[in-house]
Amino acid sequence: MRSCVFVAALLVGHPLSAALQAQTSSSTAPLEPPDAKVAALEVALYNAQANVIEGSDTARAVLATRVLDSTLSDLLGSQLVESEAVRAAAGSDSARTITGGTRCNVIVACARFAARRTGARWVVLAKVSKTSNLIWLLTGQLVHVPSGAIVLDDSTELKGEPEAMVRAGTRIFAERVARTVGAGGVANNFPP
Repeated sequence: MRSCVFVAALLVGHPLSAALQAQTSSSTAPLEPPDAKVAALEVALYNAQANVIEGSDTARAVLATRVLDSTLSDLLGSQLVESEAVRAAAGSDSARTITGGTRCNVIVACARFAARRTGARWVVLAKVSKTSNLIWLLTGQLVHVPSGAIVLDDSTELKGEPEAMVRAGTRIFAERVARTVGAGGVANNFPP
């Protein structure tokens, strides 16, 4: 931690420091009040590139959805839009028109549409991807609905027993989402 501060201090006189300061100051302005509504779509599954595709792969996305929803519900309470309302908006004919028949949970424009339909100012998308039985990838985004800005764009490699790793990776991502929403959209890698 001290080395990061030291390196930042060294950059103060460097030409890059102005660009870094501008980037920092522009990303610290809250986009929404800390109690803004959040919609979370079902976690998508991608296993087309896996060395072995198994029927149990779907269970990993279902588990990730359950963990995402329960963790966000615990941390955000009534700020989290009910999953049934989000699913209804994401499965509507209007949503299918936006995606051309693709599932809404993998298209940012559709996710924003579903969130707007439910009154949410933030939308969460996530995907679990299988590489092998012991290597999975969790990707997740927190999107500001009015602007389309992707405030969080996380990618975590999950190595080990899939169920435990999907559970842990999803929980950590959900915690980051809740902290960022609570800060009005200002991402912070460090819990308070």
